[in-house]
Amino acid sequence: MSTRIDRANALLQKTLQQILHSQMNDPRIDDFVGVSKVEVSPDFRHCKVKIAFTDGKYERANVVLEVLKKSEGFIKHKLSEMLDMPKLPKLEFIFDKNLQNALRVDELLKKINIPSLEENGENDE
Repeated sequence: MSTRIDRANALLQKTLQQILHSQMNDPRIDDFVGVSKVEVSPDFRHCKVKIAFTDGKYERANVVLEVLKKSEGFIKHKLSEMLDMPKLPKLEFIFDKNLQNALRVDELLKKINIPSLEENGENDE
């Protein structure tokens, strides 16, 4: 991926995060909703915005995504005020399951309760 696209992704992610947390007045968009990744197309026409939930309440994902889709015009207007881009891409909001999957794996590993090497009396010496 080009440096130009990487910079655009980083800038869009940071700006979208700011908009979600300081400009949106919808109580369904709270501090536990975050922008985990942004992928803008090479022609800057489309942008996938991956949304993650840090509180583990994934059942509300569809509601939050619907709110964001309906607020796309507002979000793009705020982006145009905050960024100097010739054309803003079409935003596509997607639920990012990576954080959910990582937390689930961590939870399962804790349930297994594997004893450490020190508890077994083994060491590397």
